[in-house]
Amino acid sequence: MNLTTPEMNARTLKADAAAIAAAARALAQGDLVAFPTETVYGLGADATSATAVAKLYAAKGRPSFNPLIAHVLDLAAAEGLAQFNALARALAQAFWPGPLTLVLPKAPACAVAELATAGLDTIALRVPAHHVARDLLAAFGRPIVAPSANRSGHVSPTTAAHVIDDLGDRVALVLDGGPTPVGIESAIVACRDDAATLLRPGGVARDAIEQVLKRPLASATLTARGDAPLAPGMLASHYAPHARLRLNATSVNAGEALLAFGPMLAEGADTAARVLNLSAQGDLVEAAANLFAHLRALDATGCAAIAVMPVPAHGLGEAINDRLARAAAPRA
Repeated sequence: MNLTTPEMNARTLKADAAAIAAAARALAQGDLVAFPTETVYGLGADATSATAVAKLYAAKGRPSFNPLIAHVLDLAAAEGLAQFNALARALAQAFWPGPLTLVLPKAPACAVAELATAGLDTIALRVPAHHVARDLLAAFGRPIVAPSANRSGHVSPTTAAHVIDDLGDRVALVLDGGPTPVGIESAIVACRDDAATLLRPGGVARDAIEQVLKRPLASATLTARGDAPLAPGMLASHYAPHARLRLNATSVNAGEALLAFGPMLAEGADTAARVLNLSAQGDLVEAAANLFAHLRALDATGCAAIAVMPVPAHGLGEAINDRLARAAAPRA
């Protein structure tokens, strides 16, 4: 296995069978491994090892009260960790493997480390669809906690290069599976008793979830710093670039970069430090896939602020606007 090529450094491996076997060995040794899912790149650790989970928190600079998503290979594996009611089972059967996370009461014999669930009596679970993630889960044979592979609160990574830029030597190795196809994190739904609550919009649109449930989803509110969130990504300030974001912009101010959407650019776009369009065709799927990579690229210009054009709030637009609102929120 060649560990160094002109386009990769020694910590990055093309995600072939040998690299996946090496990643599984690293996880078994308590090391951290970054790998692609269909949503974003995840920073993986052995979910059953409190020591490995603590190492992951330290690498991300993540608040210890913020729970992690445990990734498993299939519904049968998930049933060993959590208690499924009828609503949860219907959602799992409809959207797994895929970009949906379920927050459920822990099973009595749940093997995931208490630290990974932040001391809650619930656990966040997902069955990813990406072939690299699935091959790694199969090779490792245990659940893998895998928050986005970036420093806590920063823009999520959608390529292996993003991971290296943000984490450097904090990760043992990175499996390079190319750009992630969805490009925005999973939707998170809590199912408890006879209720289903959307904790975070994401890669499965609200209306698709509601069609399966045959009822409206309740919505959770943003969590202020200092309050314990029920799921990942619920802090009010999150996914933030260094530059300030100015949302729903119809014009560009001096010194700003522009994050555009649709065929018509904001007034003054020709004066922007740089212009990137989430989707010139107004396609929300394309926009979601481009969101984090475009934010990183605009932030790299060194501009003090990024003007963000309005994005429709329907379908995946709900998740896009959720991430933009958190990226623009006041920071501690």
